[in-house]
Amino acid sequence: MTESSDRQAQICFDESDRRALRFAILKDPMSNKSYHSPVGGLPPQSQLTSGRAVFTDAYCVIPKGVMSDIVTSNLPFWEGSRSWVLSRPLSGFSESFSHYLTELSPSGGSARPETEQGIEHVLFVVEGEVELTLLGEVKKLGEGDYAYLPPDADWQLWNRSKGRAVFHWIRKYYEVVEGIDIPSAFTANEKDITPDPMPDCNGVWATTRFVEGDDMRHDMHVNIVTFQPGGVIPFAETHVMEHGLFVLQGKAVYLLNQDWVEVEAGDYMWLRAFCPQACYASGPGPFRYLLYKNVNRHMPFPKGLRT
Repeated sequence: MTESSDRQAQICFDESDRRALRFAILKDPMSNKSYHSPVGGLPPQSQLTSGRAVFTDAYCVIPKGVMSDIVTSNLPFWEGSRSWVLSRPLSGFSESFSHYLTELSPSGGSARPETEQGIEHVLFVVEGEVELTLLGEVKKLGEGDYAYLPPDADWQLWNRSKGRAVFHWIRKYYEVVEGIDIPSAFTANEKDITPDPMPDCNGVWATTRFVEGDDMRHDMHVNIVTFQPGGVIPFAETHVMEHGLFVLQGKAVYLLNQDWVEVEAGDYMWLRAFCPQACYASGPGPFRYLLYKNVNRHMPFPKGLRT
């Protein structure tokens, strides 16, 4: 069932039906998931230019309507591909990561996907199927599949199907610490992971974790956060971790710094360190987003202060 048809069906429910549906979702929060994927194109000349896009010194919002054909980027050594660059390191803003949303045409891909050294990667597929080759081993990844690739891994990625494929690609310079091993590559699917409910929230707020929080080998987490209708972040989170949030499903009102912003599936939020944030899931279905944050490392000092 698509997100739009699911929304229309819920309108017809009376209050008892809504309670029954909510109980069923709480028992199995993955039973109602979907993944937004961009369609590209270009708005008509008759459309107004006003929209929800905003860039401040604390946060950025890139609405799904911005992701047209003319804002895509081509990447070296990639064939039959285009990428929406959602975030990139910027001095004085979010500095630790880049986030691409990449589309592959049939037969598109790369035998040399990364040109920088020391870069680790997370791939998350939201449409179609890709073929990942890692150290000579081939694995197919479909919707909901996640792959972690350690720095300087030997990997390739191709679309061998007859339709397009779309995946999130998060890149970060891996922060080596003497005495801590570099993580190994792995793949997983979110449907095989039981979400962790947040304490004292009756199951309406949960996180699907692909990496254990106390695994010090990892210096970034890319999780999926799910709110059921009415779920909230009940305080303004203010912390050192930078964030990239891509809304996979649903809609919500999100606090960014001092502004309440309405967001929906396909929108992207980019937050610098210490930007206050909170959330109210306005329904009618689950609100889910893919979340990046940098973790498990000391705070670096500017080079001029180092001895």
